[in-house]
Amino acid sequence: MEGDQNFLKVIRLIFSIFIPYIFISFSFAENLNFSKISNLNDPWGSTFINDKEILISEKSGKIKLINLNLKEISEINHNLNYLEHGQGGLLDILFKENFVYISYTEDRGNSKTSTSIAKAKFNKKNLIFKNIFQAEPPIDSGYHFGSRLVIKDNYLFASAGERGQGMIAQDPTKHPGSIIRINVDGSIPKDNPKFEGKSDWLPEIYQIGVRNPQGMTLSDFDGKIYASNHGARGGDWFGEIKKGENYGWKILGWGGTNYSGIPIGPKWKPGFTKAIQYWVPSIATSAITIYKGNEFSEWNGHALVTSLKDQSLRKLIFNDLSDVEEEIIFKGEIGRIRDIQVHPNNGKVYFLAGDGLWLMEKNL
Repeated sequence: MEGDQNFLKVIRLIFSIFIPYIFISFSFAENLNFSKISNLNDPWGSTFINDKEILISEKSGKIKLINLNLKEISEINHNLNYLEHGQGGLLDILFKENFVYISYTEDRGNSKTSTSIAKAKFNKKNLIFKNIFQAEPPIDSGYHFGSRLVIKDNYLFASAGERGQGMIAQDPTKHPGSIIRINVDGSIPKDNPKFEGKSDWLPEIYQIGVRNPQGMTLSDFDGKIYASNHGARGGDWFGEIKKGENYGWKILGWGGTNYSGIPIGPKWKPGFTKAIQYWVPSIATSAITIYKGNEFSEWNGHALVTSLKDQSLRKLIFNDLSDVEEEIIFKGEIGRIRDIQVHPNNGKVYFLAGDGLWLMEKNL
């Protein structure tokens, strides 16, 4: 079995180099079939436009539209003042009610950048974006931008990484290292923490104390928003976003250590938000979703957590927070997984992994 999988990986690599847009299908994991739909250049975020088209952001700066039925890919022009720098570039992308929202690394001048959010009316030829949020202050760093986007009701939630600045995540007068909540037009909700007892917080901040949250999703089952977060050497976590609370970075280490090996702090202590699941050593958590669909109906209500480092998809059953069940669905088969989306009609799962867009379905 292992020899067969290695052979398929070699064939897949050959096809991906010489035939970039061919539809290639492989069966790696038991009862699962993986199909590579197209090659992309460092894909980062994805969002369904309808049941046959998916919009993709590439960290390197391009926005692409893929027709899943025809396997055709087209590029959409845009006016974003982005900078591909380190971990930064174009980040998450989200389609909602004929508008496109994108988080990106904005060039703020003098070598400084910010995690910014822009909005445009959807157009298949050209997207004219206008900023609705900029993380302040801009910082000279290529690290830890975040960033995922979620819309719940009329609110836009976004994660802003702490840019490698550590304790800035404990400073609510600065955006880096926090969860942001604004209205979809960029205005400030009147019930954000600043207006409910936390007067020193910036008005856009909803929660503080995160490091590099690259996963966030809205559950259709309980209406809650969940996130995943990179630790340092260990201390990745999956947990709930909670208004006015503090996940503790860099007071807490969530079980991990600094890259030098020096301890950071306790895994958790009272007064801070407690995550639902931790990973030590780090798996480099990335995008997440709470599954809802027909293709894998037995997964409904369970969290799917992707990773970069060990290239795995993990399923969490977290109905009982005192006894969370984790299962590795597959590992090391399609590359570093950056994003995950569930098809809105059939429930099949799409990944941005390695250099392409992948489809996962049941192997009948």
